[in-house]
Amino acid sequence: MKFTDDLQDNVVVFTITGRILGGNDLTMFRGRLQEYANLNKYQIVIDLSGVDRINSVGIGMLTSAYLTTRDSGGKLVLANTTNIESILSMTRLLTIFESFDSVDEAARSLH
Repeated sequence: MKFTDDLQDNVVVFTITGRILGGNDLTMFRGRLQEYANLNKYQIVIDLSGVDRINSVGIGMLTSAYLTTRDSGGKLVLANTTNIESILSMTRLLTIFESFDSVDEAARSLH
């Protein structure tokens, strides 16, 4: 897994690519999410267009990020879930997360 992050009009956009299977990048993601929380930036979009595989560790990462953001009074939404939609559906995460077809749509939902 690799990720980049960007602040766009008070919305944090994380773009994740590769396989979300754990490791150092996962730890870095959590740390970066916490840095934004420390700056009171709680409107989060996670762009999953570049993700081709996710395991239980990745599911846990998304769930943890969602709960951390929600418990801080913010909102986390997903964008471009097509590649892993079957897994998100099977784990019923699509009943928890709001999911959008594009980052722009997801960001607009947070305003």
